[in-house]
Amino acid sequence: QVQLVESGGGLVQPGGSLRLSCAASGGIFSSYAMGWFRQAPGKEREFVAAIGWYASTYYRDSVKGRFTISRDNAENTVSLQMNSVKPEDTAVYYCAAAKGRNTYSSPAAYDYWGQGTQVTVSS
Repeated sequence: QVQLVESGGGLVQPGGSLRLSCAASGGIFSSYAMGWFRQAPGKEREFVAAIGWYASTYYRDSVKGRFTISRDNAENTVSLQMNSVKPEDTAVYYCAAAKGRNTYSSPAAYDYWGQGTQVTVSS
């Protein structure tokens, strides 16, 4: 059983930056593919970014060039660096872990989820 705890959310102005972190415990972190998802009020949960075993990455189009996902297998963490944020990035952000080596964009591919951290982009 893997436990995931997100941190780093908050209020940020448009054009600003925020770094989300997710700490994993209870499993062999390096054997999981990791992902970030988000859910805005009244909308479905959507894929943001994913990173595989060998640090291959995959992003949704709207965050390419602005967000960067990374992982530290020694620290059992995955991070999401968010730059040039926009009001439409406002959502609860979730970290997720999948039993696989690739990058996955479907929520159904993920086995474990964190509780989420709120990100609000507003002036």
